[in-house]
Amino acid sequence: MKHIFTLLSLAISMSASVAHAHGYWVVPSSTVLSSPQFVTFDAAVSNDPFQFNHRPLVVDSLSIIAPDGSKVLPVNLMKGELRTVFDAKLEQKGTYRLEMLRSGFRANWKEGDKAKRFMGTAEALAKEVPDGAKELQVTETVNRLETFVTVGAPTTLKTTGKGLELVMSTHPNDLVAGEPVEFEFLVDGQPTEGIEVVMIRGQTRYRNNKEEQKYKTDKDGKISVTLPEAGLYWLDADFTDNNVSSKLAKERALAYVLTLEVLPQ
Repeated sequence: MKHIFTLLSLAISMSASVAHAHGYWVVPSSTVLSSPQFVTFDAAVSNDPFQFNHRPLVVDSLSIIAPDGSKVLPVNLMKGELRTVFDAKLEQKGTYRLEMLRSGFRANWKEGDKAKRFMGTAEALAKEVPDGAKELQVTETVNRLETFVTVGAPTTLKTTGKGLELVMSTHPNDLVAGEPVEFEFLVDGQPTEGIEVVMIRGQTRYRNNKEEQKYKTDKDGKISVTLPEAGLYWLDADFTDNNVSSKLAKERALAYVLTLEVLPQ
């Protein structure tokens, strides 16, 4: 139970947008390769995108999906005080998807004058929360993290139809500074209006202003974005609905985080 609590408490904290204290991310050493080779990944939870200044990211739920749909196992995994590091050998031509998907429930209630909190699975939630709990608030959380690496020519990316996902008009490993890109956000496979999106270019420690770009999706689930400068960009999207899987929960909090590299013209 302690292990489950640790993973899910991190997952819930990861749903926070830039308006909250910490974001989370995974960055590859290269996003575009001319031939098969090893790639090193850094993963962390931090105050600023791509800066190691808070804690390592737990990567137990990590999947590295090859172009043919097979799984690649990370190697040389090391969890330090401020970041997690691992390698992956990318041997196929095409686009690899690095993905972390976590879900669970968080609850708050009172027993007398004492505040109680819970983070965990639906089964544990039903056991932990007492009948008739006062001021009970339960939220289901579904958090997805992605980044992409392409060996040779990019290949088509497919969505799963579950949770919050992104479809881009330009392949995520083919972005160039100054060129407009259309982002379409899907909730359970459907374009969705009102999703809040924040994008931040890296190297914020060397700027007085984080230069956040904020958007909200239109009725077709879309936003149009122009990334003005080359570099790494951190994207965070958040949405809340009531499509819950447990009758105890009143709402579902969805989050999507993506690392993008934009190349110069």
